[in-house]
Amino acid sequence: MKRRDFVGLAGLATGAIFLPSFPGFGGTLVDPERLLETVDPALKKRLADAALNAAKSAGASYADVRIGRYLNQSIFTREKQVQNIASGESFGAGVRVLANGTWGFAATNTVTEAGLAKAAQLAVQIAKANSKVQKEQVKLAPVKGHGEVAWKTPIQQNAFEVPIAQKVELLLAANAKALDNGANFVNSALFQINEQKYFASTDGSYIDQDVHRIWPTFDVTAIDRASGKFRTRQALSAPMGMGYEYMNPKADGKIAGPAGTGLIGYKNSYDILEDATLAAKQAKEKITAKSVVPGKYDLVLDPNHLGLTIHESVGHPTELDRVLGYEANYAGTSFATLDWKAKKQPYGSKLVNIVADKLQPGSLGAVGYDDEGVKTKQWDLIKDGVLVDYQKIRDQAAMVGQNESDGCCYADSWDSVQFQRMPNVSLQPGKAKLSVDEMIKNVDKGIYIAGRGSFSIDQQRYNSQFGGTVFYAINKGKIDGMLEDVAYQTNTLEFWNSCAAICDESDYRLFGSFFDGKGQPSQVSAVSHGSSTTRFNGVNVINTARKIG
Repeated sequence: MKRRDFVGLAGLATGAIFLPSFPGFGGTLVDPERLLETVDPALKKRLADAALNAAKSAGASYADVRIGRYLNQSIFTREKQVQNIASGESFGAGVRVLANGTWGFAATNTVTEAGLAKAAQLAVQIAKANSKVQKEQVKLAPVKGHGEVAWKTPIQQNAFEVPIAQKVELLLAANAKALDNGANFVNSALFQINEQKYFASTDGSYIDQDVHRIWPTFDVTAIDRASGKFRTRQALSAPMGMGYEYMNPKADGKIAGPAGTGLIGYKNSYDILEDATLAAKQAKEKITAKSVVPGKYDLVLDPNHLGLTIHESVGHPTELDRVLGYEANYAGTSFATLDWKAKKQPYGSKLVNIVADKLQPGSLGAVGYDDEGVKTKQWDLIKDGVLVDYQKIRDQAAMVGQNESDGCCYADSWDSVQFQRMPNVSLQPGKAKLSVDEMIKNVDKGIYIAGRGSFSIDQQRYNSQFGGTVFYAINKGKIDGMLEDVAYQTNTLEFWNSCAAICDESDYRLFGSFFDGKGQPSQVSAVSHGSSTTRFNGVNVINTARKIG
């Protein structure tokens, strides 16, 4: 692959917090027709029973098995060419057991009764060996067996059933729109995932789930050859827990941005042709946009931007394993310790109500049950500005004096052990009717930011810096032209305590991370963050183009 192609493809992953492999997601490359095949649930139950019975016979006090078929397809284009098409499949089973109060895990791609029984026996052997050095036994929050149940993402059109030629044609049409409107380069991609997961446990659950996700995205670059300047504008799409229906634009799925920007926000459908057209025009405009003057500004943040800030400054700091120091990979632990929480200091202003859930329709995190058989739910993380709870799973609940898992356990593959992963974490919309234009009318000196950008955050999830995709000056209640070189620096408590207004539910949209990284060995998960456009007062803005000396 040429360096220019690599840079272009890598740019598409800016919205992916971590992307461990590119351009395929993993698994064995297969004929696309295989992506439409399924496995009989009755067969999966027989295989699961073989594993559970073998684990109990070997001395396990608890066991669960996940039989997973992980399917993916990625399509990449550049200008008028198709760069790559990859369809992948990974199929196998993972068995997790408790023996002598200690976890053991083993996985196999020999998906037969004998193969799963052998993996279960190995998992018990590993648990017993681990128990010799474990000081405290694992305590599991109780879970009632659900019997035989099923859940499926409520899609209208399976993306894998859409001919590849049709999907390629759409991406190339988007590229053409960008080129026709002044872009010099454009890369586009379509990611599609289907997780066919079967979970069974000695608690009496047999759970068959069919999970779908999709993410269309692009990067558009415009060049001023006279000056040598170039600017890029990313897609304003969001990865979604939907089928191909997301690619069919609907009028009620569009939300107009502030007057004077031409921006369109997308809710439950996406118009890639419209977005690519505007992206090219805005990429050209960014070249001559005024460079921001550093200082304090009131920020009006679009949901497609604010989602990343929520992810980094609320989502990760409230993961209980980070809080307790068990997880430090990918930007450390958390300032929001149990001692800090006990002081009931304000995490944010009283307007800040942030919930966790695995339920929102269309969200990346939506499933019926997590990867240890817990029925999913919604719960409060921050209530009226105060931190009230964390994210926790079955073996963590007792650590904070609780007896219920939050249902946010996940493994990214059959051969990965499941552990606590971020659910959807969302800022609740304002209760009073408020549009974006009405919000901006009350801003004297501010900046409107849309889209995701580069970011950094420290090892306690406290001090941070965030960029964006497009920026507009707000002067005396009106949009006053495009800005460039904008980033805001803050700390988590200052930022959320500066929250001054939140638009109502009609403006609510989802941002998403398709490849959120955590753990060692690393795993990825998909998670959404909902919000309405939100105002933050007096935030420090820097000029990213300034040079020392």
